[in-house]
Amino acid sequence: MTSIVTKTQFSDIKMVNQGKVRDIYDLGEHLLLVTTDRISAFDVIMDQGIPNKGYVLTQISKFWFEQMHDVIPNHIVATEVDDFPKVTHQYREQLEGRSMLVKKAKPLPVECIVRGYVSGSGWKDYQKTGGICGIPLPSGLVESDKLAEPIFTPSTKAELGEHDENITFEKAVELCGKDLAEQARDATLTIYKKARDLAATRGIIIADTKFEFGVFENQLIWIDEALTPDSSRFWPKDQYRPGGPQPSFDKQFLRDYLETLDWNKVAPPPLLPEEIVRKTSEKYMEALTQLTGKQL
Repeated sequence: MTSIVTKTQFSDIKMVNQGKVRDIYDLGEHLLLVTTDRISAFDVIMDQGIPNKGYVLTQISKFWFEQMHDVIPNHIVATEVDDFPKVTHQYREQLEGRSMLVKKAKPLPVECIVRGYVSGSGWKDYQKTGGICGIPLPSGLVESDKLAEPIFTPSTKAELGEHDENITFEKAVELCGKDLAEQARDATLTIYKKARDLAATRGIIIADTKFEFGVFENQLIWIDEALTPDSSRFWPKDQYRPGGPQPSFDKQFLRDYLETLDWNKVAPPPLLPEEIVRKTSEKYMEALTQLTGKQL
């Protein structure tokens, strides 16, 4: 799998949404979710794709959805093109390994973020306020410290090109209703703890991650992607040293490169050097292999 897919256009299937990474098509009863090789940083989509990225994200998601089926139902109907409606088969080359047929759930209006370590925007928040997203934390923590217990810090879902905003749990209750907000929070923390412990046995620290949930047939289900390098911060366990940023398997590598440029973090994005594209691709592949044992 070497061709880079940055855009799909299936003329006889209706596209209903094009996100930063995923193209979503309406197949009547179900949706077709296609994970492209697009990559975004600071909410800006880069002009170049990352080889095999869509494949990696889809296979890692599939792995985690299977691991957590006893915790919460998910949106997967099928992951093999042969099991998709016939109208899709002509596009097999673009779909193989990077697409899912999924249930039509109604997404919750919040992203469910869980943090197990003090990192990223959480570290900046802690330095300013002594807490993260209004949740007070012990004094004296250093960057990348592990928290005694993971914390749930939901956010709004911004339009493409806009930034998500952290919100309180009380605000999430306002947006979702008490019952759904509590279910989503509890599922987020349960999935994270189970995933964190499993990943640790495979040499990966999951520092934080974000989930999306939706309602299908009056039941909360897990949708979108599952614990991928796009939605999570993955650190190599054997290199973990609190007190500063950590090396990572995720797109933090790309973000770190972009931070060295004189770029104002709005479109158009800078052109990425070949080496940065290649190394980013390698980081994604490494995460897939280490977590699942799967290779291309």
